[in-house]
Amino acid sequence: MSPIMQQFREIETCIECSAYKHIQIPEVFYYAQKAVLHPTGPLFDQESQTLKPRCVRALKRIFILCDHDRDGALSDAELNDFQVKCFNAPLQPSEIVGVKRVVQDKLVEGVNERGLTLTGFLFLHALFIEKGRLETTWTVLRKFGYNNDIKLSDDLIPYSSFKRAPDQSVELTNEAIEFLKGVYELFDGDLDNNLRPIEVEDVFSTAPESPWNDAPYKHAVEKTALGGLSLDAFLSEWALMTLLDPARSLENLIYIGYHGDPSSAISVTRRRHLDRKKKQSERNVFQCFVFGPVNAGKSALLNSFLGRPYIDSCSPTTDEQYAVNVVELPGGIKKTLVLREIPEDGVAKLLASKESLATCDIAVFVHDSSDESSWKRATELLVDVAGHGEDTGYEVPCLIVAAKDDLDSFPMAIQDSTRVSQDMGIEAPIPISAKLSDFNNIFRRIVNAAEHPHLSIPETEAGRSRKQYHRLINRSLMFVSGMLMVWHPTTVLFSMHLKLLVLENVVYHVGAAVAIVGLAAYRVYAARKSTSS
Repeated sequence: MSPIMQQFREIETCIECSAYKHIQIPEVFYYAQKAVLHPTGPLFDQESQTLKPRCVRALKRIFILCDHDRDGALSDAELNDFQVKCFNAPLQPSEIVGVKRVVQDKLVEGVNERGLTLTGFLFLHALFIEKGRLETTWTVLRKFGYNNDIKLSDDLIPYSSFKRAPDQSVELTNEAIEFLKGVYELFDGDLDNNLRPIEVEDVFSTAPESPWNDAPYKHAVEKTALGGLSLDAFLSEWALMTLLDPARSLENLIYIGYHGDPSSAISVTRRRHLDRKKKQSERNVFQCFVFGPVNAGKSALLNSFLGRPYIDSCSPTTDEQYAVNVVELPGGIKKTLVLREIPEDGVAKLLASKESLATCDIAVFVHDSSDESSWKRATELLVDVAGHGEDTGYEVPCLIVAAKDDLDSFPMAIQDSTRVSQDMGIEAPIPISAKLSDFNNIFRRIVNAAEHPHLSIPETEAGRSRKQYHRLINRSLMFVSGMLMVWHPTTVLFSMHLKLLVLENVVYHVGAAVAIVGLAAYRVYAARKSTSS
């Protein structure tokens, strides 16, 4: 079996046994149980004979949590506290000396004058695993809340804190933001407001992996000239992750050392339909959907939001893209704006879901101001989105952006745009030019419109007709009710039945019912007037 075990390192144990002679039967079950409860695979790479990266990250976090005085080493007292927490038994002074001697004999830098270093702590666990004492490392990991995937167990994440209606979102609290500012200052050693990529990796060195290495976070924020993150960009990345995946955001907050009650790090916003009733949004993070046809200038808008240079060539966007940044308003108030670019061919799929607009604070419709077909397609998208909002109850403020203002407008542009904006009851198109870096305060205007969600809501022809129709029904019912109440107090019950009858007719034969009820009410009124005179 030795050659096979050498070739296939994932085989942890080989044992000879005999059921007939009862040879090593208990050992078979012991090693089978050990392979399940204390597996080698997640902790140790048999090929390189080293701890696996995720195991190293978890042990580093545990080391930092146990290093109460933050001096980079575990003192004798801290080692003893660690032992009691994990194994419910204190270490004798001679045992502590013995542990440190074993480490120092093999690794000089594993121990210094202050105690056991992180290097020594990791070496100690590698030694345990090499000697087959995997249960020691697994006990430590599980005491600190890790599961078999070397990730925090689900019971440590307060998922109930994320329960929300479709039109509510999740934001970081001031407490969490202050913690993140402290983290930024800690890792920005030279205080140049530039967290370099290697420093960002170091921030997440106690998490299973850096959460921002993949889409949608990788290219979603503004980078410094050195490829790093400013404080605003760092906080914007966290705001985006909290908006899109609050559980992952909270999990990573815990990984990087957030000590408070996890639920105190996040808050659920007020429902958007209540914001419209209150005529004011109290959100700190706004999500803007960016619609428009191919080559309209959507990506250029997102790139300019992140301070990227204008690129003349166009490559159609096939996947949704995000751009997030801080927008400073008058008075020094800062809000975080998330732009979500929706590819033209992704609009139908988006609107197939009833609640697709529930997470949207404001929608922007971009068109090429020099291309009439681009304008027509953008207005079609506007009507589709506005109609979907009217049908589902998730109406959103909308703005029209006339991109490429450095080019000549198409004929009838002013007349067409004026007609559409007036007909739908929204602001006239906002001209911008990414090429000339002339953005007409577009990002402030987006945030301002999102802060006042009762304004800039477009109204389609169908939606206007529906409102007039319901208004007519309500007036007719009120009129009938008033006439019946005038007859005699004893007819109140009859009037209630009649109103129910009218309501049933509204459901099944609405148009006819309104006309008949209105005419009948008028005849009754006219007859009574004639009698009284």
